[in-house]
Amino acid sequence: MDVADFDFVLPPEQIAQRPRTTRTEARLLVLDRTGGVRAHTTVAALPEWLERGDLLVVNDTRVFPARLLGRRVPSGGAVECLLLERLEGERWDALVHPGQKLRVGERVRFEADGRAIDGEILERRHFGRRTVHLSCEDSEDGGDLDAAIDAIGHVPLPPYIRRPDADDDRERYQTVYARARGSVAAPTAGLHLTEPLLGAMAAKGVGRVDVTLHVGYGTFKPVRGERVEEHAVDPERYAILAGAAAALNAARNTGRRVVAVGTTTTRALESAGRQGAVAAGESVSDLFIRPGHRFAVVGGLLTNFHLPRSSLLMLVCAFAGRERVLAAYTEAVRLGYRFYSYGDAMLVL
Repeated sequence: MDVADFDFVLPPEQIAQRPRTTRTEARLLVLDRTGGVRAHTTVAALPEWLERGDLLVVNDTRVFPARLLGRRVPSGGAVECLLLERLEGERWDALVHPGQKLRVGERVRFEADGRAIDGEILERRHFGRRTVHLSCEDSEDGGDLDAAIDAIGHVPLPPYIRRPDADDDRERYQTVYARARGSVAAPTAGLHLTEPLLGAMAAKGVGRVDVTLHVGYGTFKPVRGERVEEHAVDPERYAILAGAAAALNAARNTGRRVVAVGTTTTRALESAGRQGAVAAGESVSDLFIRPGHRFAVVGGLLTNFHLPRSSLLMLVCAFAGRERVLAAYTEAVRLGYRFYSYGDAMLVL
């Protein structure tokens, strides 16, 4: 398929720059997977659209403040470091700026409020990435690097949010059930859920299980080629506990609907269920879900509105049909829905 087939026109002012006042007041477009738009409502009404016996699946990954702002040593020039993944011990895969000036052996320092992290560039990697060694022995955190990163780091807001991170982003760019530290981007469909809303669904008889997929910076990777099939998604680590796998397989075997909260949850479930039954354990997903994919696990999807030509939009189109999804997007644009991470949501059933 042509990448251009997944394009649509989005006015820039509909790209949400801040979250709504409360999580559940986000608008919700309900789309029939084999029909059309069924309703325009809010996330607060989500329990009305789910049924007793449905199994809601959420991604419990936790975003950490991966963006470090500091200076080069000894020159003092400004430097930025986005931590992508811990490789081993105190070695990290990172995006650095200015990339051309930070060569192997260069030293950097990040500090604030009595805490400090020292870094050294160990290796040049592809696309401006570097292997960086970090340490914080002279910090009040006493060598606890994760604590120092949490104190000094900034929330890694997506590139289309064109403002500095604020104090409230630490809470709002995080799901209420976030547990497993490891993501540099939030599983944004879950940002709309609250404990009372989850409780209302449980009271109705909707089950819930948690899986973990650590969202990498590749989630923002553009589809650069002309043909969809030329694209590859970056691998991301996921884990499904034995109890969660058992609940998922029981739901499938009894014909109950599995409703995934977000594209990251969907990728984890479809990766784990490729061979039939959902497999428990830890693995890596490089699954590119695009039209033609045969869904083995997921029967419902709660998701935000995605970028034109993106792999995430292609996943939603694989689930509900390209023409149907793009028609719903056109209607959402016309009605003033907010798009992307802090935007509104769509429920496909």
